Amino acid sequence: MQVLQNSKIVDDEEKKDVLLEIIADKYCRQIISSIVDGKKSVPKISKETNIPISTVYRKIQKLEEQKLLDITGLINDEGKKIFLYSSRIRSILSQFDSNSVTIQIITNYL
Repeated sequence: MQVLQNSKIVDDEEKKDVLLEIIADKYCRQIISSIVDGKKSVPKISKETNIPISTVYRKIQKLEEQKLLDITGLINDEGKKIFLYSSRIRSILSQFDSNSVTIQIITNYL
């Protein structure tokens, strides 16, 4: 697999398995697609993707644990703290060859 600019190869086997689970999960894919080009709140992601808000929170937590998100906090006019999420990744490439899996993460630079 050719290494692209702004990308990294994942070496850790456990991390590879988690990333494969993430790209196999349609909700995670929809969430990443929704936030790849800008910051959004969970309610906005939920509305745009038609994913239940509780599911968005669960999937955001999973993506956050894998360090695939940037998180920004702000205080709205009513004094409530709001978190905005954006994707650190543009894409994930995977390749299976014989008994080996190669995972490459293409980073997202806004």
